Amino acid sequence: MRDDRERLRDMLEAIAQIEKYAIQGKDRFTEDELIQTWMIHHLMIIGEAASKMTEETRQLYPNIPWVGTIDVRNIITHEYFRVNLNIIWRIVINDLPILKQQIQAILGET
Repeated sequence: MRDDRERLRDMLEAIAQIEKYAIQGKDRFTEDELIQTWMIHHLMIIGEAASKMTEETRQLYPNIPWVGTIDVRNIITHEYFRVNLNIIWRIVINDLPILKQQIQAILGET
C-alpha cells in the first residue's frame, strides 16, 4: 500500500512528465494528439493520486485543490466527451506550477 508521501512523489513525477512537452508551447499541444493524450494521461495520474490521499493529509494541507484535482481526473476518466483542450492547457500552464510548488513544500524539496 502506497503512503501519502509516495503519492505526492507520483504527482510530482506526473507533473515532470507533463512539463517535458508543455515547454514546447500551446501550438504544439494543439497540433499533436499524442502530446494531448500524454498530458491528459498524466493529469489522470495526478487526480488518482490525490483521490487516494488520506483525509488527515487533505486537512493538513487545505490550500491544495484536492477536490478540483480529483474532479479533473473524474471528467477525463468518466466524462471524456467533456474534455476541453483549452481547459487542459490552462491547467497545465496555470495550475500545475502552483501545485508542483505546494507538493515540493510538503515534501521539503523546495
